[in-house]
Amino acid sequence: MIGIIGGSGIYDLASEASNVERFVIKTPYGPTPEVSKFKIGENSVIFMPRHSKNHSVPPHKINYRANIYGLKSLGVNQIIATNAVGSLNLEMEPGSFVLCDDFIDFTSQREKTFFDNEVLHVDVTEPYCARLREAIMANSESISGKIFNRGVYVCNEGPRFETPAEIKFLQKIGGNLVGMTGLPEAVLAREKEMCYSSICTVSNYAASISPNKLTMDEVVEIMDIKKEELTELIYNTAESLVEPFDCPCLHGLEGA
Repeated sequence: MIGIIGGSGIYDLASEASNVERFVIKTPYGPTPEVSKFKIGENSVIFMPRHSKNHSVPPHKINYRANIYGLKSLGVNQIIATNAVGSLNLEMEPGSFVLCDDFIDFTSQREKTFFDNEVLHVDVTEPYCARLREAIMANSESISGKIFNRGVYVCNEGPRFETPAEIKFLQKIGGNLVGMTGLPEAVLAREKEMCYSSICTVSNYAASISPNKLTMDEVVEIMDIKKEELTELIYNTAESLVEPFDCPCLHGLEGA
């Protein structure tokens, strides 16, 4: 079972699929957004819009624990997520795709773990699944622009954009991309021993790098332009994941 978590601009991947089931998953942490279950090739997939229907939930209010718990409860053991991001790196220009291999977490108000009542320290030396990143890269022939197989994602609390001084700081500490939704999602997936990879779509340069005032309009515009490519990349990757696999992600709690 493959989970697909759609970020900004990716709200429904099942519109052309047949035999689609739509339902809400009840979890100990609350309900999830309405998910869609359908087939891509021979694989069953569960699609979840991270921000719920009509982009109604802001990034700092998303119930990340319910979302990851809900996918795991349905048998999902690998997740392809999408994120719209700002770029801190001039080479990663708007319209580029980036498969992050590391992150820096500056969120402060979110429920970040399933282990509030026991001492458990999960290893995130390799925060994103290398196997899934390789599978995505192997299916990226349809991408017309740049795609990078490495990048450091910085997650801020939001919902505001960053200041120029904050962006300069994030560049100095090694960040390549900045967003508001990648964490704690990636860590929660590791705690549930699920493979997790994110396809980040660069929608804009970050504050002070961009010559213009930052608006949601440019985010929506780029996502509209890149949606078809991104959807094809997700479909091709999901369809290719047919071989049985073992992966360090599936043993994420060993030694924790």
